[in-house]
Amino acid sequence: RPQKSFFETLIRSLIILCVAIAVVLSSISVCDGRWLFAKGQLFGLWHFCTVGNDSILKCVTDLSLAQVEGLSVGVIPIRSMVSFAVVVAIFGLELMMVSQVCDDANARRKWAMGSVLILISFLLSATGVLSFSVLVKDHLSFTGFTLTYWCEFVAAFLFFLNGISGLHINSLTHPRN
Repeated sequence: RPQKSFFETLIRSLIILCVAIAVVLSSISVCDGRWLFAKGQLFGLWHFCTVGNDSILKCVTDLSLAQVEGLSVGVIPIRSMVSFAVVVAIFGLELMMVSQVCDDANARRKWAMGSVLILISFLLSATGVLSFSVLVKDHLSFTGFTLTYWCEFVAAFLFFLNGISGLHINSLTHPRN
């Protein structure tokens, strides 16, 4: 195989950088988990909080206290999906990085597999974001979503863009016989 062009290396490096940013955003979002603020209540993956008259946040892990039908049971698969999305994205990122560092006969396959794992992360992350929104649909407002919710939303979008871009650049630079 001929030497990689500067632009191919640059584009692959930018894809890797954007995937790393998406992993960080998604990790922050999952760890904090407080995704919606509505009517003095903070709904999250791990906690339910209320704001009292003294402006002190009172948080509990028993999500049934939120009095939202299905919330305590519904967040369990959502937590699993978004957490697993981070893990899968880390493995995808690792494969993409290894394919660039070790330019061997399997580099193209490693890059493609990493891109597919990033797309799987997109599916898991987007499903988690949409499921949470459906679960708390009665409390939704556009301004009620917290910064950590938007971090997960942006991470899902980046997972999609970078997974598709990774597969596309791989097909452009290594045409099938």
